[in-house]
Amino acid sequence: MIAPHTSSTPTPTPASARRAVRKAVVPAAGLGTRFLPATKATPKEMLPVVDKPAIQYVVEEAASAGLDDVLMITGWHKRAIEDHFDHAFELEQALAAKGDTVRLDAVRDPARLANIHHVRQGEPLGLGHAVLCARRHIGDQPFAVLLGDDLIDPRETLLSRMLDVRERHGGSVVALMEVPPEQVHLYGCAAVEPTGDEDVVRVTGLVEKPSRRDAPSTYAVIGRYVLDPAVFDTLERTPPGRGGEIQLTDALQDLAAGGTVRGVVFDGLRYDTGDKADYLRTVVGLACDRDDLGPEFISWLKEFVAGLEDRGEHGTRRRSVA
Repeated sequence: MIAPHTSSTPTPTPASARRAVRKAVVPAAGLGTRFLPATKATPKEMLPVVDKPAIQYVVEEAASAGLDDVLMITGWHKRAIEDHFDHAFELEQALAAKGDTVRLDAVRDPARLANIHHVRQGEPLGLGHAVLCARRHIGDQPFAVLLGDDLIDPRETLLSRMLDVRERHGGSVVALMEVPPEQVHLYGCAAVEPTGDEDVVRVTGLVEKPSRRDAPSTYAVIGRYVLDPAVFDTLERTPPGRGGEIQLTDALQDLAAGGTVRGVVFDGLRYDTGDKADYLRTVVGLACDRDDLGPEFISWLKEFVAGLEDRGEHGTRRRSVA
């Protein structure tokens, strides 16, 4: 068992291997088919989680970790994402004229989070291909990749910890989380060995969505990566893998064979918006945590659950939830 979240003093690497990470890549070109028909005309990443689109939480996380240059990999049907992170002058002027400074700040905030850029992934060829689309923008710098399906609670410091590991050791860093054995087929899974840091492991192998029998461990790769630019050359050589797509996991497997991939074991608060049930749990969880919404919402939620239980016992119709 690898212990998560402990402080340590790893052996430093030469300064040449420890270039500061300033850029983040957010792949957002998927079709969102699991949320149809809601995503027929609205990008899945723009579905509201309480009162912000899911992708805004991801960009806020990157900005909080000091990444001030964010490249979004989008598609032809994702114009709403570009608009959301731009200024809306008419709306801003209308709110300013009303003196509604609270909503005005909320509207302006997305455009002020970071220097945000967009490039389109011409074909849906997988996560590895999406990352490869960022090559010209990233150049020879290390960079972070944040997947929009995984929301990390704002109170957590996972990304900052990963950046610290990259700065100390160089190479690439993936976020790992222990999952039940029956769920390993949903993730890329890592073969690991301990290091001198309690919450850091050396990744010796990676398998994309293995069967329970073939999984090298129960350590699943979740949607946060800090990547060395060497990954681009590896991705260029990586043939299509599972699902006929270029898998980032396959490229990282090659890098892991060279001993340059580490994992940070995370056991904090993570919200998964990848399917409908997880999305609903995310909305409820984050709403309960809000100071302005939580107390009233939790009170209603308790009454609602009690009503469901009462209906189950007595077979009576539940009253209106309004």
